[in-house]
Amino acid sequence: MPSWRWLRRPSVGRIQQSLPWLVALAALVLVRFGKGAGPADLYALISRPFWPGPAQRQWIDSATSLEQRTRLSLLERDNARLRGLLDLADADATLIAAPVISRSTAGWWQQLELGRGSLHGLQAGDAVMGPGGLIGTLASVTPSTARVRLLTARGSDVGVWVPRTRRHGLLEGAGSSRPVLRFLDKDPQVRVGDVVTTSPASTLVPANLPVGVIASLDERSVPAPTALLQPSAPVAAIDWVQIRRLP
Repeated sequence: MPSWRWLRRPSVGRIQQSLPWLVALAALVLVRFGKGAGPADLYALISRPFWPGPAQRQWIDSATSLEQRTRLSLLERDNARLRGLLDLADADATLIAAPVISRSTAGWWQQLELGRGSLHGLQAGDAVMGPGGLIGTLASVTPSTARVRLLTARGSDVGVWVPRTRRHGLLEGAGSSRPVLRFLDKDPQVRVGDVVTTSPASTLVPANLPVGVIASLDERSVPAPTALLQPSAPVAAIDWVQIRRLP
């Protein structure tokens, strides 16, 4: 009997020493085959009292509702604007509405691509109008697309004048947001804020189309004063245009 007790005690001791390792091994097995579901459930149970309550849920619902109302308002405004463009194009048979489908960031002030082409009656040289005024002319046309050369593009030039003083000049693109207006007279008698339109003498675009307003004036420039023009159409952010076909 004494020898049996001596043999049993070391066996129980070894089991007790191995118990922590067995528990750890079992936990690893559960994590491995349960893909962490057990610890995740335990964390969820412990953290439940700290979950967002009704107030937080109301905030989320309110924010979602505001987002939906804002999107609906923007869609309605955009729809009304596009309808206005289409109605204007229908009223004037010489105007064709076209969407802007592509624009390169490297040539932002140079050109843009339209989703209309020769199949819709467009041809190179047609004047392109934005909301507010002339933005350029069609440089090239394919059956279903057209490329616009903007007034702000380098190398672009259009004959313009200041109706208030009836002084003519040449509008040249500078590759930036404001083209340069070079007057033909040494004393154009213009001032900042004067409206500029296409010249009645121009043969490239229709006469008296709004172009912009004089933003600054350099009277010391030679051989004649020059001015920077602020385009009346938002050339930087435009998604629809109207093309005025050549007669």
